[in-house]
Amino acid sequence: MRTFLLLASLVTLAAPTLPAHAGKAHVHGEGKLEVIIDRDAITINLELPMDVAVGFERAPKSEKEKAALSAAQKLLGDTAAMVVPTAAAGCTALPAKVTLPSFSATQGDDAHADIDASYVFRCASPTALKTIETGIFKNFKRLYRLEAQRVGPTGQGKQRLTPKSPALNW
Repeated sequence: MRTFLLLASLVTLAAPTLPAHAGKAHVHGEGKLEVIIDRDAITINLELPMDVAVGFERAPKSEKEKAALSAAQKLLGDTAAMVVPTAAAGCTALPAKVTLPSFSATQGDDAHADIDASYVFRCASPTALKTIETGIFKNFKRLYRLEAQRVGPTGQGKQRLTPKSPALNW
């Protein structure tokens, strides 16, 4: 918890220096992965452009598109298919949380939408945690890059994950 509070306070301190017009960046084919390690808990937040998961970023218009969105939600909810911490750490997954975008009637077809997923693990030997394998690229072929950030007791780090290098290591 201390790590999370420290990270939150750093973000709060840096916020006034950001331009007032800065918004949430959205890049097709690129997602974000955030890993927070706090004592025996790992929280992993994944943000994917909806286009990566289903090929469109608007409310589904057909039964086929509704089925694709439902399948992506189900797949993202399968923690073992998405992220696997170092086996030696003895981590147990809690139920995943997947959040689909809410579409408004005024949202146009050119709008951007993201799917967010959160994964939480409890680990018996957190000091053995050295890597998090991802199956994200295998399951979402339109994804070509994940910008990953990690914060934990051994420090902070950034890493770019790709289909050829899909594991976060430290």
